[in-house]
Amino acid sequence: MNISSVLVIPRPGCADATVRALQGLDGVEVAAVSPEGRIIATLEAEGDAQTVQTYEAIAVLQGVLSVAMVYHHREDEPDAEILLAA
Repeated sequence: MNISSVLVIPRPGCADATVRALQGLDGVEVAAVSPEGRIIATLEAEGDAQTVQTYEAIAVLQGVLSVAMVYHHREDEPDAEILLAA
């Protein structure tokens, strides 16, 4: 599982629409919106390819000026390791 956080900078006046669009993407949760309209969101994805797809989907949303990955963490599924060891 991949867990990432991104900073999304929307065009002026587009923060509310961008938040709604982000909330419509699978695995994306809006964590905070600054008074200036900057958006912090978290992404959860099963693998690297899905993380990249979600990141790219955010980058091309109408009204988004930029998106920057701030944090990324990859975590192996502990239950799968336990099953393989048994």
